[in-house]
Amino acid sequence: MNRKAAIIGGGVIGGGWAARFLLNGWDVGVFDPDPEAERKIAAVMTNARAALPALSDVPMPPEGKLTFHGTIGDAVEGAEYVQESVSERIELKHKVYAQLQQSNPGVLIGSSTSGFKASDLQKSAVNPANIIVAHPFNPVYLLPLSEVSGSDKNPPEVVEKTVQIMKDIGMFPLVIRHEIDAFIGNRFLEAVWREALWMLKDGIATTEEIDEAIRMGFGLRWGQMGLFETYRIAGGEAGMRHFMAQFGPALKWPWTKLMDVPEFNEELVDLVANQSDAQSGMYGIRELERIRDRNLVGFLRSLKERNWGAGKVLREHDERRAAAFNAEMARDLDSGAKAAPLVMWQGQVLPGWIDYNGHMTESRYYFCNSETVDNFLRTIGAGMDYVAAGHSYYSAETHIRHLGEAKLGDTLRGELQIISADEKRFRSFVRIMKGDTCVATVEQLCLHVDMGAGKTVAASAEVWANLKAVAAAHARLPMPEGAGRAVGQPVERARA
Repeated sequence: MNRKAAIIGGGVIGGGWAARFLLNGWDVGVFDPDPEAERKIAAVMTNARAALPALSDVPMPPEGKLTFHGTIGDAVEGAEYVQESVSERIELKHKVYAQLQQSNPGVLIGSSTSGFKASDLQKSAVNPANIIVAHPFNPVYLLPLSEVSGSDKNPPEVVEKTVQIMKDIGMFPLVIRHEIDAFIGNRFLEAVWREALWMLKDGIATTEEIDEAIRMGFGLRWGQMGLFETYRIAGGEAGMRHFMAQFGPALKWPWTKLMDVPEFNEELVDLVANQSDAQSGMYGIRELERIRDRNLVGFLRSLKERNWGAGKVLREHDERRAAAFNAEMARDLDSGAKAAPLVMWQGQVLPGWIDYNGHMTESRYYFCNSETVDNFLRTIGAGMDYVAAGHSYYSAETHIRHLGEAKLGDTLRGELQIISADEKRFRSFVRIMKGDTCVATVEQLCLHVDMGAGKTVAASAEVWANLKAVAAAHARLPMPEGAGRAVGQPVERARA
């Protein structure tokens, strides 16, 4: 039998909580008087089903059962946990808690409040011990942070139970040491928000320029190292104390409208430096830099795949360089194709390409081949404009041979040779090279397809003319070693 959570308030945050619980196998009962609640949560669920499972490398549990109820009492029946996500009106929250504790007296209630302290929420409650803050960040179904904040009326077992439930649904519960309005995350956000509003009002920057400053720079660093670990690196080999010595005096400089700052003295330096040592002192500065760089590469490449934020800058830069490269190849075609394999791709082995053996994983060899062949297709005129017009080349057969090892940081290039071609197909042979060493070969048969009709047809006259020129030049080359080799065929037979 599934565990059950009740969601009171089915807006953006409540809907995100519902999705988080449901996709982690909990049944969820929802109460929200909004007649559009079912439609809105269904829309959130559509997004969550596409996103959350992509973070998991093990099968997700069977999705829980979602039900909507006309009363708070019906929604909370049988629930072991309630997530309250109603509007930020303290009197409304108090009314909801009274109804919840009347219907299910022992139920644990977590609040999504953005700023009220637990002691504020607990006032006049029949059982204040079971009301606690569990503040998330949107989208709840993806971002793991849940700020858990109680008061002196919450016994340790209530805090522990809340922490465990958050872990059970894949969240990171951060227990706040002392009650404070808006907790930790929102206080940072509020400070940035207020400074941004001043910049807008004073004509310093537009909303777009402020967002660009965040997402093109420090926002990426914060996403994987936070504030203090980022600044520890900025201090270089001397660490956080050096950073504090350099930039501590700036607390008194007019860099911000928020000028109520702590006194910069040795006591503050010791507090920051000692805690930073405990946090990150087990890593040398060069090691921290390498960790940072690998994480940033992962972030940036993910953004690049989606053509968003800083990734859009990278993609546009690549496109400019690719245009120059393709123009050079096109000139070679116009002047007569060279009787030599074409270098059509170069790249570096990234952290995400490495398997548990420390080698480049199989799927990335296919990726290297795809990048090589795709660049070739663009060169002969069969790029995305050609695809948009309804024609493309489809892979029909692929054979990969692993001849060497590629490891993290290695620079690879893809050299393409056309073995045969006609109006409807071509057979390519790609060598994936590491310096002068061939680490893999990929032989592939591609068919030219009318995508609308779903059948093989002849390529356009221009594309076929370009492909034919390359094929004619490459016909003068010897057949590549290993071409046509069957899986498991002895090497001697393949070379015969």
